[in-house]
Amino acid sequence: MIASNATTAREYRVTAKVEESELITSFYLQPVDAAAIPPFLPGQFLTLDLDATEQAPLRRTYSISCGPKTKGQYRISVKREPHGAGSGFLHREVKEGSILAVHDPKGHFVLAEASSRPVLLLSGGVGLTPMVSMLHALSEQPSRKVWFIHACDNGKVHAFGNEVRSLANRFAHLNTHFCYRAPAEGDTIGRDFDSEGLVNRALLQRLLPLDDYEVYLCGPTPFMQAMYELLCNLGVSESSISYEFFGDGEPLQRSSIDLPQQAEPPLAITAADAALGTSKTPLVTFSSSKVTARWDPAYASLLEFAEAQGLAPDFSCRSGVCNTCECELSAGELTYSEEPLCEPAAGRVLICCSIPTSDITLNL
Repeated sequence: MIASNATTAREYRVTAKVEESELITSFYLQPVDAAAIPPFLPGQFLTLDLDATEQAPLRRTYSISCGPKTKGQYRISVKREPHGAGSGFLHREVKEGSILAVHDPKGHFVLAEASSRPVLLLSGGVGLTPMVSMLHALSEQPSRKVWFIHACDNGKVHAFGNEVRSLANRFAHLNTHFCYRAPAEGDTIGRDFDSEGLVNRALLQRLLPLDDYEVYLCGPTPFMQAMYELLCNLGVSESSISYEFFGDGEPLQRSSIDLPQQAEPPLAITAADAALGTSKTPLVTFSSSKVTARWDPAYASLLEFAEAQGLAPDFSCRSGVCNTCECELSAGELTYSEEPLCEPAAGRVLICCSIPTSDITLNL
């Protein structure tokens, strides 16, 4: 089995509540105890426990939208979803002075700050929130060319336009482009937005030079899938595209090509090999699916490994926050590559952030 330490939420006071657009509102958070806040990497998120129901608190994650050098406070920016219990509670009930239970920053969708390669920050809708944090960090790296491209419906729902423009006006290496699908009355091209319609191949070819840039992609799932396909068709390496879903989402892949085959089929394990266990890596058995495969350290987690075997486990956050991927560990031992926010019950594990340390059996 495994041992892990769950983290404890800390009390933060809402010091400001700012409407960024008709749908997105920012919340500025300072610790009640006035002690230092943990540092964060641009792109990471905070997890909040919200007393929005009479039952257990709702647990929700929201990207940090301020720059990583912001002192003494975090900023999260939340879109009001039509049926979102968490976002609805924050927009309706939380005021300046409210106290919220907040966990330390987490998340793997982060800017590679040590890199020197050019950067494309490509977002749709509320997907711009982690990109704004990344843009603040990149403003201090003048050797890297940056393109910030954002798509949304119109100016009514466009958040952080002035903030992003202000950064671009101050730093010559930052380039911005706002694309409105259907400009509203009063939206002015050249002032509020730069092009009308959808982000398409012609637009990206016009805006982006031929270069080996890193891409960070975030937004609604259909937007992300379309942009992923478009970027790959323009010659961007899939390994150069980092992305994050807000909520559920299947790993992005090109629809026009076959996925590469593994060098060895996952079930190509002889009975003798399974019995002796002589390989250097553990055997992983998914008992409910009747699949056994030898662990490949190239995968970051058992969730990724299960998907590579053709399974489709439930998941949401992929980072040990939501517990959606929790399942029964029938035999063997695991270790967490990242500590879960809340430790599962005995005999149960989170496969999104764990790897095997021995032959294991999962009820999946």
